[in-house]
Amino acid sequence: GPDSETPPGHWFVILNEVNDDNNLIRKFQGIGDELGRLEWDIKSYFLMGGAMHDAAISAWGSKGYYDYARPISIIRYLSENGQSTHEDSANYNPNGFPLIEGYIELVSLDDPLVGEDSKNLGKVKLFTWKGFSESNSSDIEKGAGWILAEEWWPYQRPSFVTPPFAGYISGHSTYSSAAATILEKLTGSDYFPGGIGEFNIPKNNFLVFEKGPSVDMKLQWATYRDAADQCALSRIWGGIHPYVDDIPGRKIGKNIGDDAFSKGKLLFEDRSLITGNEYKEYKFSVFPNPLYNNKNLTVLNETSKNIDKIKLINLSGKIILSKNVNDNHKKIILNINNLQKGIHLLMVHFEDGSVKSTKIVFK
Repeated sequence: GPDSETPPGHWFVILNEVNDDNNLIRKFQGIGDELGRLEWDIKSYFLMGGAMHDAAISAWGSKGYYDYARPISIIRYLSENGQSTHEDSANYNPNGFPLIEGYIELVSLDDPLVGEDSKNLGKVKLFTWKGFSESNSSDIEKGAGWILAEEWWPYQRPSFVTPPFAGYISGHSTYSSAAATILEKLTGSDYFPGGIGEFNIPKNNFLVFEKGPSVDMKLQWATYRDAADQCALSRIWGGIHPYVDDIPGRKIGKNIGDDAFSKGKLLFEDRSLITGNEYKEYKFSVFPNPLYNNKNLTVLNETSKNIDKIKLINLSGKIILSKNVNDNHKKIILNINNLQKGIHLLMVHFEDGSVKSTKIVFK
């Protein structure tokens, strides 16, 4: 709701709780030496932020492409049309609600919902959360019961409406699955520190749009994936998404988390840019720089060490060129074609395993 964080922000809250947990062992991917608190926090925030950013782009790109309706739009549309089950009954329309006994029915003459002068006779009614059909008060338990379909509300306060953008795919599902993947890979474990994550819900002091819950509650999850899945399901239970929005979002989020972690991890590796006379032991020259279209790039090895491989990488992390150097060439010529404008990274791999890099500007 509006008093809490949005989904990506909430996963940063969870990350904070994980990072503050006394049971957390700050080994990157669960291996090697334990990191200092500052290094761990920077890396964890960077990886989570990158994944949440990518999840937003992917999810909202899908929303814009499919432009798929949400439950409140569908239910209001169907309620205007009527019912589609009985052609010889009242309020028939082939584009109306299918009637389901106990869930979707028609208002009868002796129905409490029939209203003055039987104005609601034959309208579709739903057995659902009663929402704001009777009262806008947040001090009573609304509960479930029969209401007119035209008065249906998602499980949210009336001032915090269904978001005004398409449902498919669910942002909650995508964000949460990507975030869970980052936490799994970052910590090297599927499980919350100590094997359990918890969230306490106090009695009658949590549901801001109705009284409840009636008892103190505690949500618990063993794994990050458990928490992510429940976050995704909450949007179905609340009537903000249909179920079809969920699973594709989870699958896409998992892929995004994998890719974001792999890309972010590259930036933590020991790769230094060559500037001035720094790293004389591994000195090399590159020209021309800037480089223009359909030109050869020359690399001069000015060391006694052999170069094993040279790679050219764009700022999206894509390898544009990779060349193996099998003997002790001091002058290596790279044929560069159809390179996009911008800054690229030239990675030079030496025979002793060292990797040095420099920026190449293509105009």
